[in-house]
Amino acid sequence: MRYTPTLLALAVCSMVAVAHADTIPATPLQAASPVKSHNINIQRWQMDNGAKVLLVERHELPLVDIDVAFDAGTRRDAANKIGVADYAGALMDMGAGDLSEEDIRKQSSDLAVTVASYAGLERSGVRIRSLSEAKTLQPTLALANTILTKPRYEAAVLKREQDRSVLSLKQNETNPQFLGNRAMTRLNYPKHPYGYSAWENEKTIRAIKVADLQRFHAQYFRPQTAVISIVGDMNRSQAEQVATTLLAGLPQDKIALAPIAAVPVKGGQTTAIAHPASQAHLALGLPVFTRDDPDYFPLLIGNYTLGAGGFDSLLMQELRDKRGYTYGAGSSLEPLQQKGEFSINMSTKKASATDALKVTKEVVSAYVANGPTEAQLQQAKANIIGGFPMRFDTNAKLLSWLGTIGFYNLPSDYLDTYTQKVNALTTAQIREAWQRRIKVNDLNVVVVGGEK
Repeated sequence: MRYTPTLLALAVCSMVAVAHADTIPATPLQAASPVKSHNINIQRWQMDNGAKVLLVERHELPLVDIDVAFDAGTRRDAANKIGVADYAGALMDMGAGDLSEEDIRKQSSDLAVTVASYAGLERSGVRIRSLSEAKTLQPTLALANTILTKPRYEAAVLKREQDRSVLSLKQNETNPQFLGNRAMTRLNYPKHPYGYSAWENEKTIRAIKVADLQRFHAQYFRPQTAVISIVGDMNRSQAEQVATTLLAGLPQDKIALAPIAAVPVKGGQTTAIAHPASQAHLALGLPVFTRDDPDYFPLLIGNYTLGAGGFDSLLMQELRDKRGYTYGAGSSLEPLQQKGEFSINMSTKKASATDALKVTKEVVSAYVANGPTEAQLQQAKANIIGGFPMRFDTNAKLLSWLGTIGFYNLPSDYLDTYTQKVNALTTAQIREAWQRRIKVNDLNVVVVGGEK
């Protein structure tokens, strides 16, 4: 689990939904069902200014959900100005144009709509939910455009949010899990932009100035990297007008943006952190997983059996059910443009930390060597395929998928072919992928609060 910065829990939570649209949740066992197309008709096109637009029409309700995302996440921070991207994205809706923060809240409330800015690791932007009727949608779009194009970045608001961030950071630094996740991110991404936020401290927070936010916004909030995702009661012609309205006033010229560097991987490191808590927190991890990874499905589906399948997973069976070391243990994979983390996390009694870590490594090692059994694979397929339609059964859920498909240039039939690719996997394919990609001795390890 990658460390996330302290700024604005609302903004961070909003981005989680966007960034992890295709992470596999633990769900109750589903009955096996035939694999079929979900018939998600994604219309997509590119505007002259470079912006990409993705639309799924859903006319059952008079609602529309819109996400306007830019390549302006924290990965665009400079090493000597950590946190600028977070504030630049999250503070856009805290005063813009002639509107104060309170004015924006009041307009949203009066219209009964949502217009909120957010900041994340790879993307930042604005999310909108509105009735589709013109008398509501048009002023909502005007408000969103003002937020996107004319953020005030008032010194008093920045100071208030910095004070909150410092307080939040100090509180979090008493939490073993927070310390463990931060230490793991430092091991996995010591000098890479994916890990800059793990070096955040009071000094870096206080060093951010209004001019930094203004400069960042001018450089990165440009149509050339924008992905506009739209789900709801709207047709293509209307969506084209919406996209034009939202981006009007942003710099339309294109500039060269530096590519995101590949992640240099260094494994086999261990960090131990003393902590007075009665529970120790254990974390194992390594950057391994890209969004376009050729082993994407074998790794993702195999991870369900290892640690993402809740009480069905091997880690839960071995660490909780058989030995009582923990209430919960799980593993996750974070697909990013460059290598995201494979990670395992759990809490246990201090006296059990050494044994729990040993057993965890044994479970991973055995799984890499043997892969899932046929029964385990069929159980994983039944859960994933059976529960898949529920992962885009609302406009908001589908919007997250569209943002992911657009930002990472995934094919338009991604949702329709997802379960087909899952269903086609064999135990041998999963075993071979895990053997190629995961070496237990290469995993970095963090122990917070273990016994000396």
